[in-house]
Amino acid sequence: MLPFLAVYHSVVISFRYLQAYPLELQQQVQKISEGPGLGPWLLSRHPHVHGVRTDSALYAYVMALKNEFLRQADPINKVTFDSKLHVIQHALGMHTTTSRVQGSKLKTKRDIKIAALFKETPVAFLEMIVVHELAHLKIRDHDKAFYKLCQHMAPHYGQSEFELRIYLTHLEGGGEKIWSPA
Repeated sequence: MLPFLAVYHSVVISFRYLQAYPLELQQQVQKISEGPGLGPWLLSRHPHVHGVRTDSALYAYVMALKNEFLRQADPINKVTFDSKLHVIQHALGMHTTTSRVQGSKLKTKRDIKIAALFKETPVAFLEMIVVHELAHLKIRDHDKAFYKLCQHMAPHYGQSEFELRIYLTHLEGGGEKIWSPA
């Protein structure tokens, strides 16, 4: 095997959450992993965990963002942390829409579930996943307009998503949870 392909092959296998990123960026993550480690690097970037611990606090947090950026979007019925959402199912957050007929009217309820993993992360990670789910209130697909809206609501959205993917890589590699509750 060519040396370049060997390096590329090992990076892709080691960092499945980062496969969409350029090889050079994956190699930088590899160096951090071999050096100080992904956990210490993330902790140096985000030393504190947010204080949103309950479903009611999460609802208030989500509604504050919704009211600031998406006032005209459909109302949200319920927001909860869900311990059943796992990365294995490729879901860190989920939005659902339930429609039913009540008399002559069609009633729609929208719910947002956030993986319980986000109870013990920095606020940047929680904001990133909440903004992502809120953006789905207006745009269903993950297209250019969707990510533009995410970037509008959270200007550092892309960086937060990348660092969250590094955290998921850390956990998948057998790393411990980095942050503990405030």
